[in-house]
Amino acid sequence: MSIQTITHVEYHCADADKTAAGLCADFGFTAEEFTPETSTPGASGPDEPTGQPEPGLRVVWLRQGGIRLSLASAADPDHPVARFAARHGDGVAVLALGCTDPQAALERAERHGARVLDRAGGLVAGFGDVALRFTATTATSTTATPAGAADEGGEGGPKDLLDALDHVAICVPAGELGPAVQFCEAALGLHRIFGEYIEVGEQAMDSSVVQSVSGDVTFTLLEPDTTRRPGQIDEFLDANEGAGVQHLAFRTADIATAVRTARGRGVEFLTTPGAYYDALAERLGSTAIPIETLRELDVLVDQDHGGQLFQIFVRSTHPRRTHFLELIERQGAGTFGTANIKALYEAVERQKSTAAA
Repeated sequence: MSIQTITHVEYHCADADKTAAGLCADFGFTAEEFTPETSTPGASGPDEPTGQPEPGLRVVWLRQGGIRLSLASAADPDHPVARFAARHGDGVAVLALGCTDPQAALERAERHGARVLDRAGGLVAGFGDVALRFTATTATSTTATPAGAADEGGEGGPKDLLDALDHVAICVPAGELGPAVQFCEAALGLHRIFGEYIEVGEQAMDSSVVQSVSGDVTFTLLEPDTTRRPGQIDEFLDANEGAGVQHLAFRTADIATAVRTARGRGVEFLTTPGAYYDALAERLGSTAIPIETLRELDVLVDQDHGGQLFQIFVRSTHPRRTHFLELIERQGAGTFGTANIKALYEAVERQKSTAAA
């Protein structure tokens, strides 16, 4: 299959400039103006073939390391971008998949049941209102610079903090996890690499992780168990009005520095009980980052056959408490440790408890 990477992520927002300013201030992204000589991603779906920006549509590119984000907002409340933001709040509307042959990728997806939203724009329906865009990249490329993005960030810029998009977490309604995995395998050529049923108290959820052969496209798919007490996945689906991207995980080469830097800029992260760190030595043995550093920063750690991974979740500032971000550092771990997704579930539960106190 020709899918190699996620070239960029397209957000639809109520105010693209405001959202972009927050990401730049908090995480050090570099904002770059869209150039009208190129296409306009994130509008009504297709790229604009005329090369002229759509009237009333504001698009801001953000970049950092291999991460590319496109933020769009529309003045007309009937515009698809504005309707998406009104229905879901600011959120991920399109995942752009870099392919060696976008046309062949679209045709394969269509053969396996994908609904084509815009053939010229390479856009198909994905998960709820989140679409997938097949776009060109080379077979060896792990990142692609979207049209309009400059080659380099500013001096001492955000590239020093975050490196790449590690994975995308997507919530789907009960009963849709299996079909979603099948869609990813048949239509997109991804492979299921991990799965886990998670119980936290009276709540439970099921999960699967699918990944491209290149390893650069990873979706964590989450489904609530409706036979148990409603939990955070149910709440996301209700607040988001359907399936959607719950969080983006940004990979960093130095999570300790990334967390300290972001905290210094006012970013709040979810906290972790001290008992978690008290049990780490017995559970994992030695850790690549000292346990006391992990405790200081509230960073979680897990491991698989390849090594260890470290992660922390940003406290959601979304008005609906739906979308949020994660930072992750991998030291040899190629997939997810067995406690990875459970850690997310428990961390979000802690945020809810703190908010209710």
